[in-house]
Amino acid sequence: MVSTYIAVDLETTGLDPKQDKIIEIGAVKVVEGQVTERYETFVNPYRKLEYRVIMLTGINDRQLEASPGIGEVIGGFLEFAGELPVLGHHVIFDYSFLKRAAVNEGFGFERQGIDTLKLARRFMPSDEKKNLSAACRYFGIIQTLSHRALADAKAAHKLYQELAVRYGKDLPEVFDSQALVYKVKKDQPASKRQKEHLQDLLKYHKIVLSVQTEQLSRNEISRITDKIIAQYGRI
Repeated sequence: MVSTYIAVDLETTGLDPKQDKIIEIGAVKVVEGQVTERYETFVNPYRKLEYRVIMLTGINDRQLEASPGIGEVIGGFLEFAGELPVLGHHVIFDYSFLKRAAVNEGFGFERQGIDTLKLARRFMPSDEKKNLSAACRYFGIIQTLSHRALADAKAAHKLYQELAVRYGKDLPEVFDSQALVYKVKKDQPASKRQKEHLQDLLKYHKIVLSVQTEQLSRNEISRITDKIIAQYGRI
């Protein structure tokens, strides 16, 4: 069983690490089962939030506009996390966003992981929901706040500890960490020609983007350009 780890949770603009962005990171460092340090920050995604994200998290554009971008944040998080395994509810989701951010800034980020969602699926009845809030409710863990990064990181930690107390003695191997696998290549910056072409399309079709074009990668700007042409046509 693992007793020292980083419990982490992210709030994001969506579910796809290739297209969506981190807007909040929350983490706690756990040493021998006890929380010793906390990490929390907003992250500027350089785009407007969709209404559903605002309603789900309570985070708004004004809070994020004054926050640093992920390039300024990821180094500090990696320093906080050190080489410890990472724990989360569906941890590969958080890991994929964090690893993409790390690789884009020239850092490595290969880690062992502990997934409380897999544990919930193992120890909860099949007809029960397995999301973090439902799992905490089922096992009697009180959550004062949900869909905020630090609160959910703490909840995942408490869920792991509760499950370990109940089932760890008989099934210690289930609570061990496993290698997290997510392959990612560094995003390439958009070219000047790409940016100019997109700006011409936006001006011609009178389109206002919710994304800051200067922050777009080559692939991102290419996807947006193709989408505009498919929907509105060429110049």
